[in-house]
Order: sequence, then structure tokens, then C-alpha cells
Amino acid sequence: MKPAYILFLFAAQLTSSVAFASQHTVVLDVSGMTCPVCPITVKKALEHVNGVTQAQVKLETHQAMVRYDDQKTNENALLDATFEAGYPAKIIRRQP
Repeated sequence: MKPAYILFLFAAQLTSSVAFASQHTVVLDVSGMTCPVCPITVKKALEHVNGVTQAQVKLETHQAMVRYDDQKTNENALLDATFEAGYPAKIIRRQP
């Protein structure tokens, strides 16, 4: 076999076995935030979830925007993290 053909077969096998992660964004309604320290606590809890790439929490709207890798975590893990921190949340919007 020609070396180029062997290289092509190897590359085709390699790319067919790789699963590509997808980034997802959700907006959470976080209840119980009443002071300026609350969003910091929620943000830290979300950032400790493996797979979270970004977390923004706003006291004014009682919302958290979370971007995560769906190969490493899921929405339930995000909700569990806020709950364990003392701030139950629910998903109000999913964004691409």
C-alpha cells in the first residue's frame, strides 16, 4: 500500500472515533439570594462543577447564566450545585 493511503485510513479511523463536546448555556432562576454575598456563593458552587466553563450570577434579577460542556456535566448537576449551596434553582431558558 502507498504511505499516503495508509495515512488517510489512519486519519479516517481517528476522526470517526472522536466525540466532539458541545457547549450549552442555560439561565437559572435562583431563589433565596438576598444579599451581595449570595451571588458569589452561587457562582463558586457552579464553577466547582466539572465542565462549567462560565458562570455569571446577578442579584438584581435572581438569575445565573451558566455555560457548560455537555460531555462533562448536565443540567441536573448545575441544579444540584445551587441546591447544595442553599439556593434552589430552576431552569428558565436554554440558549444555543
